Amino acid sequence: MDKILEAVVMSSYPNNVKQGLVRRVIEAAKQPMDSEQCWSMLELSTKLYLTGDTKYKREIGKEVLEVYGHYHPEEFEEFFNVRFLLSLLQEGYGPLGKRSHYVLDYIQLGLQFVLESPSANSIFSLLRIEVLRKVCERPSPKQCAKISKLLTQHPQCIPTGKHQLLFCQQLIRCIGQFQCISEGEEEIMEFLEQVNKVSGLLQRIWRTQTSAILPSLKELFTIISSTEEQEAPSNALASVVQFVPLELMDGVIRNLTNDDSITDVQMMMAIGRMIDWVSWPLGKNIDKWIIALLKGLAAVKKFSILIEVTLSKIEKVFSKLLYPIVREGALSVLQYMLLSFQHSHEAFHLLLPHIPRLVASLKKEDSNSATSSLEQLAELIHCMFFRFSGFPDLYEPVLEAVKALPIPNEDRIKHLLGQNAWTSQKNELACFYPRLASKSETGKIGLINLGNTCYMNSILQSLFMASDFRHSVLNLTEGNSQPLMTKLQWLFAFLEHSQRPAISPESFLSASWPPWFTPGAQQDCSEYLKYLLDRLHEEEKTGKRIYQKLKKSSLMSQAVEHHYLNKTLVEKMFGGKMMTKIRCLKCLNVSSREEAFTDLSLAFPPSDRNVCGGTSVLPVEEIRPQFIEPPENAGQLMGSPWIPRKAPMASDHAAPSVSVETLGFQEPGEAANPVRGNDVGVDAAKDPLSTFEEQACAPKDSRSVPDLINYFLSPERLTAENKYHCEKCASLQDAEKVAELTEGPHYLILTLLRFSFDPRTMKRKKILDNVSIPVVLKLPILVAPEETEEVYQRGKDGAVAGSGFMTVVYDLCSVVVHSGISSESGHYYCYSRECTDTVHHGQPQDGAPKLGSDKQLHFEIQWYLFNDTRVSFSSFESVSNVTSFFPKDTAYVLFYRQRPGQQSCLLHEALAEAGCLHGEPSLHKDLMEAISKDNILFLQEQEKEARNRAAYISALPKSPLWWRDLDRDKDDDSSSGGCSPAAGGGGSGSFHGLVF
Repeated sequence: MDKILEAVVMSSYPNNVKQGLVRRVIEAAKQPMDSEQCWSMLELSTKLYLTGDTKYKREIGKEVLEVYGHYHPEEFEEFFNVRFLLSLLQEGYGPLGKRSHYVLDYIQLGLQFVLESPSANSIFSLLRIEVLRKVCERPSPKQCAKISKLLTQHPQCIPTGKHQLLFCQQLIRCIGQFQCISEGEEEIMEFLEQVNKVSGLLQRIWRTQTSAILPSLKELFTIISSTEEQEAPSNALASVVQFVPLELMDGVIRNLTNDDSITDVQMMMAIGRMIDWVSWPLGKNIDKWIIALLKGLAAVKKFSILIEVTLSKIEKVFSKLLYPIVREGALSVLQYMLLSFQHSHEAFHLLLPHIPRLVASLKKEDSNSATSSLEQLAELIHCMFFRFSGFPDLYEPVLEAVKALPIPNEDRIKHLLGQNAWTSQKNELACFYPRLASKSETGKIGLINLGNTCYMNSILQSLFMASDFRHSVLNLTEGNSQPLMTKLQWLFAFLEHSQRPAISPESFLSASWPPWFTPGAQQDCSEYLKYLLDRLHEEEKTGKRIYQKLKKSSLMSQAVEHHYLNKTLVEKMFGGKMMTKIRCLKCLNVSSREEAFTDLSLAFPPSDRNVCGGTSVLPVEEIRPQFIEPPENAGQLMGSPWIPRKAPMASDHAAPSVSVETLGFQEPGEAANPVRGNDVGVDAAKDPLSTFEEQACAPKDSRSVPDLINYFLSPERLTAENKYHCEKCASLQDAEKVAELTEGPHYLILTLLRFSFDPRTMKRKKILDNVSIPVVLKLPILVAPEETEEVYQRGKDGAVAGSGFMTVVYDLCSVVVHSGISSESGHYYCYSRECTDTVHHGQPQDGAPKLGSDKQLHFEIQWYLFNDTRVSFSSFESVSNVTSFFPKDTAYVLFYRQRPGQQSCLLHEALAEAGCLHGEPSLHKDLMEAISKDNILFLQEQEKEARNRAAYISALPKSPLWWRDLDRDKDDDSSSGGCSPAAGGGGSGSFHGLVF
């Protein structure tokens, strides 16, 4: 029968005729026959299957083998023996030089008929050894896929014990050498399918033997970190990583990055090759592993590796965004690489020539993937614009390309930059080497205490968080003839862009030091603030004007230009005006004098003085943080009563020379109408849903900021030794003195005069009274009659014809707290937040802000606590309760910011037109270079410290490397910045080019 079959197969008959004859032979084979005839047919069918030169011949051989395996099992088992299989696997089949490629397919076909035979175990044992040997010979992807198919279908043949670990490692070695020779799409898809079969076998083994995972990863890392290989390992290795459980990621990365036996060159090679894996189209979680390793390197301060790898690979990663199949993973890796590379603009600038072309390509693609990627890419680009401003010539084409895409807000940008910076990555061992402390998770930077300089640090952080002031300072041009302001600009720039967790203000301290301060001694922060603002003001008056560029701009009207360009920056930001009036009670003559101020010093009323009581037409008001409901007309013009004022406190030498606000005169004989204050209690801060209702004054043993302002503004009787010399009467007369605010500052600074002189002890003592601080404050501003009419006719601010006052609303920005019982000792820290306009620029500002915007302002704007080098998140509740919890910690200096749409609308508009209120300003070249150099220096310092970290942890028990325990038999395992002036291109390509 075998001769007949061979003759039919080798004949020249048409295939349909051959098929009929073959079918008869196969049907006859189902009948009983002798053993010799079975062997002859099995030999012939084996020959046809293994050496047939056509697919038809191989199919005939397969059919015959299946029939004899099914109907003649004993003969088949005898034929399909261990010796025969060993010969096939070791010597092959067929003539020398033309060995069959179908041996593994043949064995897989025959195994199904001997599974229950007595020889099955012997065959399995043989195959366990032979597949390991085969893999060690580095077979082709096609042969590897056949081995994987065989072992997947017959897992009894998978090597066990130590051989299993070795098999996994050698299989990974094979994958590392896989290469796809052809560039045809069909061949590439076949190659990908082969790789998936091989990596799928590894996944099957790992599921049943998790102990094989880490040794496999060790081998993988050895391959990709090798510096001796002439040819780079295949990107097909990415298919292995996708099957590693993510719960192992943290432990693997931590141990890998802390292994001192791995050199920087090896680590750089490994991470570089892993980044190349983003081009592998079928891998899952590849981007997660790449980002995890990058973060791990940042945590141990291997910055030189990160810099080198980022600069060499970022263009290649960017180019993969053109391909939808790998776009998601490539974009994740690109986002981390760019957002973490914050010490220099170099990485971002490498991509600038390629961005417009990629954006155009994604827009043309018009798919959900492309649309989502465009939005994420635009967000990333705006983060880079924000971080590395000052290159308009380079950024213009990119800005044009993304102009129609959404722009993230400043908070979102700062959040992304803060959480992804290399210096923000946490290291579990940092507690053992303190100089490796990471940057605050807030993204803010602290100031180093240079020896009782917390008074300066708290003031500087408060000024820095005054965003309008900060933007104006950073916008200063070079050669402004303002040396102190220039130093402040450098300090602010480093606070904004440094990678250090804290910087030293030593240069600024030496330049701004009041000459009467004692070095190393605690000082009064309010005194320092007054001196600093005065110095900056006087310096600018004799130097160049900060807004010279606005003068040349046609955007600004001549009237506004004349009004604001004649002011210094300190006057624009912190300057207000008040009118002091004295009325003789005999002739009723009134003399007045207008004075400027930059802060209001608020004394505490005597203990027997109660500023609460009857209703006043125009009290200073505070508003609860939970519901801010301004009147229908935001700035309301009103008259004011004359209110008795306290006598000046002779013991308080820091009493203000000018008063803040006037409430009008009271006719002789009329009853006094005391001012009513409002209190914000702890409960009010805690309950954001309680209704807004009229507040009573603070309890008798507690004060509020409005109480102190109203006491400051209340009229004062000048009698007895304090009589007033009336020029009209030409003699000393009883008089009444009152102060009225005529111009509210953009930033209102309030100093609570807590330090008074005690004549009994002859020492200055601290008033520890708790003062409730309103998050929103209403302040009355006197308006001249002609201005009143103008405001009324405009309808702006809801003016009331014939009245004399306008209400201006202020939002709390910063609170400087003094901790201690004496001005000569203790400690300063501050709470701050960035207040910005709730009404976007360009929107009409005639009318009250909406309730929703106010709630957003007070509950969504993050508070921060600045305590020298330490910066942390905080809340208004903490600000309100600090004295309740810590009686010696009391609010001392308050910063409030005036809302737009009030008296300062011209200033708001001028600043907005100049670009000062929207986004961080561009820094000049020298300053940007100094920051970049210092950031690089810091990274080098941190890396050097990390390399010497053994000195900090030498006393700790040495933990084993992450793979060493697994190499031993289980039976053997018996253990369980300073800041000073001195200081691949995108493109399309073939599918083959994408994967390889």
